[in-house]
Amino acid sequence: MKKISLLVLAFISSGLIYSQQLPQLTQFMDNSYVINPAFAGMNDYYQVRTSIRNQWTGISDAPSTTILSIYGKQDDNVGLGGIIFNDQYGHTSKAGGSVSYTYHFPVSDKVQLALALSGGFTQFKIDKNGWNVHNPDDPLTQGDVIVESVPDATFGFNLYSDNWYFGVSIPQLLSSNLNLLDNNFANTLSNNQTGSLSRHIYVLGSYRYSANEKWNIEPSLLLKSVAPLPAQLDFGVKVVYDKKLWFGGDYRTNGDIGALFGYSINDRYIIGYSYDILNAELSDYSTGSHEFMFAIRLMPLKEESIVNK
Repeated sequence: MKKISLLVLAFISSGLIYSQQLPQLTQFMDNSYVINPAFAGMNDYYQVRTSIRNQWTGISDAPSTTILSIYGKQDDNVGLGGIIFNDQYGHTSKAGGSVSYTYHFPVSDKVQLALALSGGFTQFKIDKNGWNVHNPDDPLTQGDVIVESVPDATFGFNLYSDNWYFGVSIPQLLSSNLNLLDNNFANTLSNNQTGSLSRHIYVLGSYRYSANEKWNIEPSLLLKSVAPLPAQLDFGVKVVYDKKLWFGGDYRTNGDIGALFGYSINDRYIIGYSYDILNAELSDYSTGSHEFMFAIRLMPLKEESIVNK
Protein backbone atom coordinates (compact mmCIF):
# COMPACT_ATOMS: atom_id res chain seq x y z
CA MET A 1 0.00 0.00 0.00
CA LYS A 2 2.75 2.41 0.91
CA LYS A 3 4.58 1.78 -2.37
CA ILE A 4 1.38 2.45 -4.33
CA SER A 5 0.73 5.65 -2.39
CA LEU A 6 4.23 6.90 -2.98
CA LEU A 7 3.98 6.05 -6.67
CA VAL A 8 0.79 8.09 -7.01
CA LEU A 9 2.35 10.84 -4.94
CA ALA A 10 5.38 10.91 -7.20
CA PHE A 11 3.11 11.21 -10.24
CA ILE A 12 1.14 14.10 -8.73
CA SER A 13 4.29 15.83 -7.52
CA SER A 14 6.13 15.53 -10.82
CA GLY A 15 3.14 16.77 -12.80
CA LEU A 16 2.18 19.61 -10.49
CA ILE A 17 5.51 20.67 -9.07
CA TYR A 18 7.38 20.70 -12.39
CA SER A 19 5.41 20.58 -15.65
CA GLN A 20 2.31 22.43 -14.43
CA GLN A 21 3.89 25.09 -12.24
CA LEU A 22 3.49 27.86 -14.81
CA PRO A 23 0.92 28.08 -17.62
CA GLN A 24 1.85 27.83 -21.27
CA LEU A 25 0.99 30.49 -23.88
CA THR A 26 1.32 30.31 -27.65
CA GLN A 27 0.75 34.06 -28.11
CA PHE A 28 3.67 34.84 -25.80
CA MET A 29 4.81 37.72 -28.03
CA ASP A 30 1.47 39.48 -27.33
CA ASN A 31 1.48 38.63 -23.61
CA SER A 32 5.00 39.72 -22.72
CA TYR A 33 4.08 41.25 -19.34
CA VAL A 34 2.71 37.90 -18.14
CA ILE A 35 6.16 36.42 -18.75
CA ASN A 36 8.29 39.35 -17.59
CA PRO A 37 7.08 42.27 -15.39
CA ALA A 38 9.86 44.47 -16.83
CA PHE A 39 7.64 45.08 -19.88
CA ALA A 40 5.37 47.38 -17.87
CA GLY A 41 6.02 50.96 -18.95
CA MET A 42 7.49 50.31 -22.39
CA ASN A 43 4.48 52.05 -23.96
CA ASP A 44 3.07 55.46 -22.98
CA TYR A 45 -0.28 54.07 -21.85
CA TYR A 46 -1.94 51.44 -19.70
CA GLN A 47 -3.52 48.35 -21.22
CA VAL A 48 -5.74 45.52 -20.05
CA ARG A 49 -5.22 42.04 -21.48
CA THR A 50 -6.88 38.73 -20.89
CA SER A 51 -5.88 35.31 -22.21
CA ILE A 52 -8.05 32.21 -22.16
CA ARG A 53 -6.41 28.92 -23.10
CA ASN A 54 -8.06 25.52 -23.45
CA GLN A 55 -5.28 22.99 -23.80
CA TRP A 56 -5.49 19.47 -25.27
CA THR A 57 -9.12 19.67 -26.40
CA GLY A 58 -10.78 16.26 -26.28
CA ILE A 59 -8.83 15.00 -23.27
CA SER A 60 -10.85 14.87 -20.06
CA ASP A 61 -9.67 17.25 -17.31
CA ALA A 62 -7.09 18.86 -19.61
CA PRO A 63 -5.47 22.14 -18.48
CA SER A 64 -7.38 25.40 -18.88
CA THR A 65 -5.91 28.81 -18.09
CA THR A 66 -7.36 32.29 -17.60
CA ILE A 67 -5.10 35.31 -17.10
CA LEU A 68 -6.08 38.97 -16.60
CA SER A 69 -3.41 41.67 -16.52
CA ILE A 70 -3.26 45.46 -16.41
CA TYR A 71 0.02 47.33 -16.82
CA GLY A 72 1.46 50.53 -18.22
CA LYS A 73 3.53 53.64 -17.77
CA GLN A 74 3.01 55.61 -14.55
CA ASP A 75 5.55 58.36 -15.26
CA ASP A 76 8.75 58.89 -17.25
CA ASN A 77 10.70 56.15 -15.51
CA VAL A 78 8.16 54.00 -13.69
CA GLY A 79 5.85 51.25 -14.89
CA LEU A 80 3.21 49.53 -12.76
CA GLY A 81 1.17 46.40 -13.31
CA GLY A 82 -0.79 43.53 -11.85
CA ILE A 83 -1.98 40.03 -12.74
CA ILE A 84 -4.67 37.65 -11.53
CA PHE A 85 -4.84 34.11 -12.90
CA ASN A 86 -6.45 30.70 -12.57
CA ASP A 87 -4.96 27.48 -13.91
CA GLN A 88 -7.20 24.39 -13.72
CA TYR A 89 -5.98 20.85 -14.37
CA GLY A 90 -8.58 18.23 -13.54
CA HIS A 91 -9.04 18.13 -9.78
CA THR A 92 -6.00 20.32 -9.19
CA SER A 93 -5.90 24.08 -9.63
CA LYS A 94 -3.68 27.06 -9.08
CA ALA A 95 -4.85 30.65 -8.62
CA GLY A 96 -3.22 33.83 -7.49
CA GLY A 97 -2.22 37.38 -8.19
CA SER A 98 0.69 39.78 -8.08
CA VAL A 99 1.59 43.45 -8.48
CA SER A 100 4.81 44.79 -9.98
CA TYR A 101 7.07 47.83 -10.02
CA THR A 102 9.35 48.57 -12.97
CA TYR A 103 12.02 51.25 -13.30
CA HIS A 104 13.33 52.35 -16.71
CA PHE A 105 16.56 54.21 -17.39
CA PRO A 106 18.60 54.92 -20.53
CA VAL A 107 21.84 53.11 -21.30
CA SER A 108 22.36 55.02 -24.57
CA ASP A 109 20.51 57.46 -26.82
CA LYS A 110 18.37 54.68 -28.31
CA VAL A 111 18.46 51.85 -25.78
CA GLN A 112 16.60 51.58 -22.47
CA LEU A 113 16.96 49.11 -19.59
CA ALA A 114 14.07 48.16 -17.34
CA LEU A 115 14.38 46.38 -13.99
CA ALA A 116 11.28 44.93 -12.35
CA LEU A 117 10.14 43.10 -9.25
CA SER A 118 6.69 41.62 -8.68
CA GLY A 119 5.24 40.10 -5.54
CA GLY A 120 2.06 38.27 -4.67
CA PHE A 121 0.69 34.90 -3.69
CA THR A 122 -0.25 31.58 -5.28
CA GLN A 123 -2.87 29.17 -3.99
CA PHE A 124 -2.72 25.48 -4.91
CA LYS A 125 -5.74 23.25 -4.41
CA ILE A 126 -6.41 19.53 -4.78
CA ASP A 127 -10.09 18.56 -4.66
CA LYS A 128 -10.40 14.84 -3.89
CA ASN A 129 -14.19 14.82 -4.15
CA GLY A 130 -15.31 12.77 -7.15
CA TRP A 131 -11.93 11.17 -7.81
CA ASN A 132 -12.26 8.07 -9.99
CA VAL A 133 -9.41 5.91 -8.69
CA HIS A 134 -8.58 2.22 -8.92
CA ASN A 135 -8.07 1.83 -5.17
CA PRO A 136 -10.40 4.14 -3.17
CA ASP A 137 -8.92 2.83 0.11
CA ASP A 138 -5.50 4.31 -0.67
CA PRO A 139 -4.83 6.94 2.05
CA LEU A 140 -3.50 9.36 -0.56
CA THR A 141 -6.85 9.48 -2.35
CA GLN A 142 -8.93 9.90 0.80
CA GLY A 143 -9.97 13.21 2.27
CA ASP A 144 -11.69 16.32 1.05
CA VAL A 145 -9.98 19.45 -0.27
CA ILE A 146 -6.34 20.35 0.33
CA VAL A 147 -5.42 24.03 -0.04
CA GLU A 148 -1.97 25.57 0.30
CA SER A 149 -1.13 29.26 -0.23
CA VAL A 150 2.43 30.50 -0.59
CA PRO A 151 4.10 33.85 -1.30
CA ASP A 152 5.61 34.36 -4.72
CA ALA A 153 7.91 36.84 -6.48
CA THR A 154 9.40 37.44 -9.93
CA PHE A 155 12.47 39.42 -10.95
CA GLY A 156 12.95 40.58 -14.52
CA PHE A 157 14.98 42.87 -16.71
CA ASN A 158 14.35 44.02 -20.26
CA LEU A 159 16.74 45.72 -22.66
CA TYR A 160 14.90 47.40 -25.52
CA SER A 161 14.89 49.92 -28.34
CA ASP A 162 12.32 51.04 -30.94
CA ASN A 163 12.27 47.81 -32.92
CA TRP A 164 13.67 45.09 -30.63
CA TYR A 165 13.77 43.84 -27.07
CA PHE A 166 15.59 41.19 -25.06
CA GLY A 167 14.65 40.27 -21.51
CA VAL A 168 15.10 37.66 -18.79
CA SER A 169 12.76 36.86 -15.92
CA ILE A 170 12.94 34.50 -12.93
CA PRO A 171 9.44 33.49 -11.75
CA GLN A 172 8.92 31.71 -8.43
CA LEU A 173 11.97 33.49 -7.13
CA LEU A 174 11.26 32.58 -3.50
CA SER A 175 11.14 28.79 -4.12
CA SER A 176 8.36 28.61 -1.53
CA ASN A 177 7.81 25.28 0.18
CA LEU A 178 4.59 23.49 -0.78
CA ASN A 179 2.81 20.76 1.15
CA LEU A 180 -0.23 19.20 -0.52
CA LEU A 181 -0.61 16.14 1.72
CA ASP A 182 -3.24 15.57 4.37
CA ASN A 183 -1.60 15.98 7.77
CA ASN A 184 -2.77 12.56 8.96
CA PHE A 185 -1.33 10.80 5.92
CA ALA A 186 1.88 12.84 5.96
CA ASN A 187 2.53 11.74 9.55
CA THR A 188 2.55 8.09 8.45
CA LEU A 189 5.43 8.64 6.07
CA SER A 190 8.98 8.30 7.29
CA ASN A 191 10.38 10.96 4.94
CA ASN A 192 9.47 14.56 4.23
CA GLN A 193 7.11 14.67 1.25
CA THR A 194 6.95 18.43 0.88
CA GLY A 195 8.17 20.10 -2.28
CA SER A 196 9.26 23.57 -3.25
CA LEU A 197 8.31 25.69 -6.24
CA SER A 198 11.22 25.62 -8.64
CA ARG A 199 12.71 28.81 -10.00
CA HIS A 200 12.17 29.15 -13.73
CA ILE A 201 14.27 31.13 -16.17
CA TYR A 202 12.49 32.77 -19.10
CA VAL A 203 14.37 34.44 -21.95
CA LEU A 204 12.17 36.48 -24.27
CA GLY A 205 13.27 38.41 -27.34
CA SER A 206 11.81 39.92 -30.51
CA TYR A 207 12.77 42.03 -33.51
CA ARG A 208 10.56 44.07 -35.84
CA TYR A 209 11.66 44.28 -39.47
CA SER A 210 9.86 46.80 -41.69
CA ALA A 211 9.61 45.42 -45.21
CA ASN A 212 7.83 48.58 -46.40
CA GLU A 213 5.31 51.13 -45.14
CA LYS A 214 2.56 48.53 -44.79
CA TRP A 215 4.25 45.23 -43.93
CA ASN A 216 6.27 44.26 -40.85
CA ILE A 217 7.84 40.92 -40.00
CA GLU A 218 8.36 40.16 -36.31
CA PRO A 219 10.31 37.03 -35.31
CA SER A 220 10.34 36.23 -31.59
CA LEU A 221 11.59 33.53 -29.26
CA LEU A 222 10.88 32.31 -25.75
CA LEU A 223 13.30 30.01 -23.93
CA LYS A 224 11.93 28.29 -20.81
CA SER A 225 14.18 26.48 -18.39
CA VAL A 226 13.49 24.73 -15.07
CA ALA A 227 15.51 21.95 -13.46
CA PRO A 228 15.50 19.00 -13.84
CA LEU A 229 13.62 19.20 -17.16
CA PRO A 230 15.31 20.01 -20.50
CA ALA A 231 14.92 23.57 -21.72
CA GLN A 232 12.09 24.28 -24.16
CA LEU A 233 12.24 26.83 -26.98
CA ASP A 234 9.28 28.52 -28.64
CA PHE A 235 9.99 30.29 -31.92
CA GLY A 236 7.33 32.45 -33.52
CA VAL A 237 6.94 34.73 -36.53
CA LYS A 238 4.25 37.37 -37.01
CA VAL A 239 3.53 39.12 -40.29
CA VAL A 240 1.74 42.42 -39.64
CA TYR A 241 -0.18 44.42 -42.23
CA ASP A 242 -0.81 48.14 -41.68
CA LYS A 243 -0.38 47.69 -37.89
CA LYS A 244 -3.90 46.22 -37.80
CA LEU A 245 -3.97 42.67 -39.12
CA TRP A 246 -1.46 39.93 -38.37
CA PHE A 247 -0.97 36.24 -38.88
CA GLY A 248 1.87 33.89 -38.19
CA GLY A 249 3.12 30.65 -36.74
CA ASP A 250 4.83 29.20 -33.70
CA TYR A 251 7.03 26.13 -33.29
CA ARG A 252 7.77 24.53 -29.92
CA THR A 253 10.68 22.15 -29.49
CA ASN A 254 8.37 19.49 -28.02
CA GLY A 255 6.91 19.18 -31.53
CA ASP A 256 3.82 21.41 -31.19
CA ILE A 257 3.04 23.73 -34.10
CA GLY A 258 0.76 26.74 -33.73
CA ALA A 259 -1.02 29.17 -36.05
CA LEU A 260 -2.01 32.61 -34.80
CA PHE A 261 -4.18 35.46 -36.05
CA GLY A 262 -5.09 38.88 -34.72
CA TYR A 263 -6.74 42.20 -35.49
CA SER A 264 -6.55 45.68 -33.98
CA ILE A 265 -9.67 47.88 -34.06
CA ASN A 266 -9.04 51.65 -34.07
CA ASP A 267 -5.62 51.00 -32.51
CA ARG A 268 -7.44 50.46 -29.20
CA TYR A 269 -9.18 47.06 -29.14
CA ILE A 270 -7.20 43.92 -29.93
CA ILE A 271 -8.37 40.37 -30.50
CA GLY A 272 -6.13 37.37 -31.07
CA TYR A 273 -6.51 33.64 -31.57
CA SER A 274 -4.10 30.74 -31.84
CA TYR A 275 -4.52 27.05 -32.54
CA ASP A 276 -1.93 24.42 -31.63
CA ILE A 277 -1.41 21.17 -33.51
CA LEU A 278 -0.01 18.79 -30.93
CA ASN A 279 2.99 16.52 -31.21
CA ALA A 280 2.66 12.85 -32.12
CA GLU A 281 2.44 11.70 -28.50
CA LEU A 282 -0.86 13.55 -27.95
CA SER A 283 -2.28 13.97 -31.46
CA ASP A 284 -4.15 10.63 -31.27
CA TYR A 285 -6.03 11.79 -28.15
CA SER A 286 -6.58 15.52 -28.68
CA THR A 287 -7.72 17.76 -31.52
CA GLY A 288 -5.38 20.54 -30.40
CA SER A 289 -5.26 23.58 -28.11
CA HIS A 290 -7.17 26.86 -28.45
CA GLU A 291 -6.08 30.22 -27.08
CA PHE A 292 -7.98 33.53 -27.16
CA MET A 293 -6.58 36.95 -26.34
CA PHE A 294 -8.48 40.24 -25.83
CA ALA A 295 -6.91 43.61 -25.03
CA ILE A 296 -7.84 47.26 -24.56
CA ARG A 297 -5.29 50.03 -24.82
CA LEU A 298 -6.25 52.79 -22.40
CA MET A 299 -4.74 55.58 -24.48
CA PRO A 300 -6.22 59.02 -25.26
CA LEU A 301 -8.38 59.14 -28.38
CA LYS A 302 -6.66 60.48 -31.46
CA GLU A 303 -7.75 63.92 -32.63
CA GLU A 304 -9.23 62.63 -35.90
CA SER A 305 -11.33 60.08 -34.00
CA ILE A 306 -12.84 62.82 -31.86
CA VAL A 307 -13.59 64.97 -34.90
CA ASN A 308 -15.27 62.07 -36.69
CA LYS A 309 -17.60 61.56 -33.75
